[in-house]
Amino acid sequence: MTILYDGITELVTNDPAKGDGGALGVIADGAVLVDGEMIEWVGPRGDAPAADRHVDCGGVSVVPGFVDSHAHLVFAGERSAEFAARMSGRPYAAGGIATTVAATRTADDATLSAGVRRLAGELAAAGVTTFECKSGYGLNVEDEARSLRVAREYTGETTFLGAHVVPVEYRDDRAGYVDLVTGPMLDACAPLARWIDVFCDRGAFDVDESRAILTAGIEAGLQPRMHAGQLGPSAGIALAVELGAASVDHCTYATDADIEALAAGSTVATLLPGAEFSTRAPWPDARRMIDAGVTVAIATDCNPGSSFTTSMPFCIAVAVRDMNFTPAEALWAATAGGAAALRRDDVGMLAPGKRADFVCLDAPSYIHLAYRPGVPLIRDVVRAGQKI
Repeated sequence: MTILYDGITELVTNDPAKGDGGALGVIADGAVLVDGEMIEWVGPRGDAPAADRHVDCGGVSVVPGFVDSHAHLVFAGERSAEFAARMSGRPYAAGGIATTVAATRTADDATLSAGVRRLAGELAAAGVTTFECKSGYGLNVEDEARSLRVAREYTGETTFLGAHVVPVEYRDDRAGYVDLVTGPMLDACAPLARWIDVFCDRGAFDVDESRAILTAGIEAGLQPRMHAGQLGPSAGIALAVELGAASVDHCTYATDADIEALAAGSTVATLLPGAEFSTRAPWPDARRMIDAGVTVAIATDCNPGSSFTTSMPFCIAVAVRDMNFTPAEALWAATAGGAAALRRDDVGMLAPGKRADFVCLDAPSYIHLAYRPGVPLIRDVVRAGQKI
């Protein structure tokens, strides 16, 4: 059955060939024709074809569904005391991950699944229609594999992050842990994941370790992505570009050479506003990256330690206020940019042949996502043609 959605004051398509607004392809008084799970037609309301059913959106603005390309949702416990201590002056150095690992290992599958279900529901309520989910709080063969099994209940975009940090039991045997990650752990996790990730930074893994882990993952059929440049300048960003990673995430301390390499390659720079907000770290400068020609995404980085948010609108507002995005660039990064970071061409855009994922904002323009921070503007969410 075809459904025509109209009554759309401002329709953001992310198709530059449609309407105005450059990359956003904004159509005034627009309409969207959906056939099942897919978009059949997009354009001005006056040109809309006939449909089996009509939905008047009531004069709202409509944007593509947000694509969250970086989230850590499989965990147990919480770290609010750590956050309070950090807000009192203690710096973040990734050490609190061990606390979550201990809680996750002792939690049963039902507890882990209930946690992901709750957070996935929050993401959906905030307009996210596609999200990635990492392991990384098990750090042994059994718990990494079961984390991915849980994640696969909620998304096809699963990432093996056994190389999050070195667990306490391998503190004096880093090489042994890398062997575990690239051997038995990878064997158990590769069938459950699309991606392999590594945290290449101070307190986590160095460049040589990261190269070995990602190379093993690629050989096992996984696609690479990376955490790098969060806690200080890191050669990890250059390594991500060299290996053709889909995305390198954080990039807080990206150098001019890093930005030049990103602009020349295919790797997306995924910025995580919630992490800097929650750790009081320096803000990445998106303006430098965008002006240099880097493809940039925004993601929530939802995790219990350094960015416990599921709100993409919040991340958009922070990106505009503190990372030097324009409102248009931030929206593009949270939709089409996220799709690029996941190498998806079926989401992040409203165009014929794309999945019917869109968000109705209780506002006359997408600009209100940054203009009215903290206000619940998400009115309706449609994913694969179904209101959720």
